Amino acid sequence: MDGNGRWAQRRGLPRSEGHTRGVDTVRSLLTRCRTLGIPYVTVYALSRENLKRPPQEVKFLFELFIRFLKSELPELERQGIRLGMIGDRQALPMTVRAALDYGIKKTSGGEMLFTLALAYSGREEIMRAARALTASGLDDSAPLEAQEKAFRKGLYNPELPDPDLIIRTSGELRLSNFFLFQSAYTEFYFSDKLWPDFDNAELDRALVHYAERSRRFGLTEAQAVTNDACTGHTSHPPPSSPPDAAILPDITS
Repeated sequence: MDGNGRWAQRRGLPRSEGHTRGVDTVRSLLTRCRTLGIPYVTVYALSRENLKRPPQEVKFLFELFIRFLKSELPELERQGIRLGMIGDRQALPMTVRAALDYGIKKTSGGEMLFTLALAYSGREEIMRAARALTASGLDDSAPLEAQEKAFRKGLYNPELPDPDLIIRTSGELRLSNFFLFQSAYTEFYFSDKLWPDFDNAELDRALVHYAERSRRFGLTEAQAVTNDACTGHTSHPPPSSPPDAAILPDITS
C-alpha cells in the first residue's frame, strides 16, 4: 500500500493524513473484494524496514491500526471477513498484539481471510522456513514435495495460499521484500496511483489485467489447456470478461 506519505506531501498535508486516507482505501478495497467473492486479501501494512522510520510516524501507524480495528471489527463481522496476521509479532507493541488477538478471535467465523502483514520481511520468513526444514530432519534424498511441505510449515501462515495477483501502487516496480518465496508464479499489476487514490475502478482494471493473462506454471500452452480440462480450472478466461465474471484471484496489495 505504497504512496500514503507522498499523497499527503503533494497536498501540503502531514504524512499522517496520508496514512489516514490510506485506511479509507483499505475499507473500500475489502468491501469490493468481498462483493466479488475473492477469498483471500493480504495487505502489506508495515515492513520490518518501516520500523526504522521516525519514531513519531511509527507510533502514529500503530495508533491508527488500533483505531482501525476498533472501528471496523463490527463491519468485518457483518461481511463475514476474518482477520489474520503475518510478520514478527514480537516486534509489535503489546497494545497492538492485544488488539490483533482480539480482532482475530472476534472475526474467526468469517469466510474471507483478510491478512495484515505487519513487521513483515520476506527474507526473514524464508530463513524462518529454512530453520523449520532443518528441524524436520529431512535429508536431500527426500522427495522435493516433502521438502517443500516441511519448508512451508515454517512460513508465518502455512495455510495461506500463494497469491495469484500482487498489486503494487505508486509507480514503484519492485517487491520490497514481500512474499519472496510465495510469488514464484504470481501475476503482477503495477499502478501509478498512490495508495489513497487506488479506487474500485483501478482494482477492476487490475482484475481484468489478471483475467487476460495465461497462467501456465511452466507448462506449454497445450499442456496448460489439458490440465485445465482435467482439473476443471480455467486459466484462460475471455479477455472481455468483466472482473465479476473472471476467475477471481487471491489478491495481495
